[in-house]
Formats: sequence, C-alpha cells, structure tokens
Amino acid sequence: MKTLIMLCTYNERDNVRELIPQLLSEVPQASIVVIDDNSPDGTGQAVLDLQQHYPAVHLLHRPAKLGLGSATLAGLHYAIEHHFDCVVNMDADFSHPPACVPRLLAALQTCDVAIASRYVPGGGVQGWSLRRKLMSWSINFWARLMLGLRTRDNSGSFRCYRVSLLQRIDWTRIRATGYAIQEEILFRCRQVEGKMQEIPFFFEDRRYGTTKINLRECWTAVWVIFRLGLEKHPAAQDPATSSRQHNL
Repeated sequence: MKTLIMLCTYNERDNVRELIPQLLSEVPQASIVVIDDNSPDGTGQAVLDLQQHYPAVHLLHRPAKLGLGSATLAGLHYAIEHHFDCVVNMDADFSHPPACVPRLLAALQTCDVAIASRYVPGGGVQGWSLRRKLMSWSINFWARLMLGLRTRDNSGSFRCYRVSLLQRIDWTRIRATGYAIQEEILFRCRQVEGKMQEIPFFFEDRRYGTTKINLRECWTAVWVIFRLGLEKHPAAQDPATSSRQHNL
C-alpha cells in the first residue's frame, strides 16, 4: 500500500528530529508529511534539514497557528490529492510509539479505520494525573453517547485511515476546529459506513515540550460533539443532506 504518515506540529523541533528517522526505520516505504503552524522554535526548518537525508519527508508550512482541526484536515486532503492508499495520523511527541505503526497498517487489511486504542484490553496510559484520566474518560463516554460510536478510544489521534473511505466523506460539513476533530472524523467515517477496529497500545507522555490540551479545549469539544449529535435526528438535517446519506 502507498502509505503516508502525517504529523501536525507546533513547537516540536526536538521531537521530530528523533521521530522521523525512527518512523522511516519502522516503515521504510512510507512518505511523511509534517503540517507545521509556523512554529517559533524552528520545527519547520528541522523538517527541511531532514529532507536532505530523507527525500520521502515533506513539509506543509502554514503562516500562523491555525489550529489542530485545520492542520489535520490539511494532512488528510494531502493524502487524497496525492493518491495514497492509506494515511496514518499520529502525534509528533513520542506519545504514539513508532513501533505500533506497522500493526495499524496490518489491521487495515480487514477494516477502513484502524485505531490505536488506550481503552481496549492490552492498552493503557502512563504518567497521567487522575484529573486527566477523568477528562479523557468523560469525553470518550460523551462521544459514544452523542455520536453513536462503538469504539472506545475516540479522542486519540493515533489512527490509520483507508483513503478510499476518506474520499466518500463530505468535508464541507466539518464543524470542529480544535481537538474535537478526532471525534468528528470518526463520526463522519461512521456516516459513510466505514468499518473500524481498535488495536491496543500503551500511551506514554511526551518526550519533549509541553502539552497543548487545556480545559477550554475540552469544553469546546463537548459542545461540538453535542452539535454533531443533533445530526443523527432527521429534523436537524436539510432534505439534500438526508438524501445524500440515504444513497451512500
């Protein structure tokens, strides 16, 4: 399969310098695209330096900090436009182990979306406070309740998508601009009848830098998921939208 690995970055210079060589060691046939929001720490330049040694590495430089949602969409559209068969989305901070990527790719043989999951047997987290565990559990419960998702880990970004499935999604309907993009993408995949599978993995806290997750982002995600949940009801859809979904 023609494989793309996408990394959305903001101030991840030290991480990408180590991560990209490790990824290409695990998946030598893959291409990598880094979507960088003009990181002031020089992440973009670090990627350009790596290009000198790894021609399969590409940089999408954005002029400002435009947010995780739009960065994620930019990476997925890059995969579609460049005719990849599958795209792996993962964090650039080593919380998602490169050694797990081949397992996700293998799982894609029998599904459309392979999710590296913290919340199935064999998965877990390390180094989290009780507060962060409760926040993660709550948002995942909320996503299952409101969006009808059956998967356990809906807020994590470590996933592999079949690009042919992504091509069936109406991306003009995306609502999320922040961290809720992860739940919304699964919701949109479910709308076009994508088959999902969870693969256990162990999440470890980032190696360098600081997390961008905060309480405001969490409350925004709660609100976006609530609005998405309304789409499950026919009264919340316009006739054209209902007809499109019926014909999928």
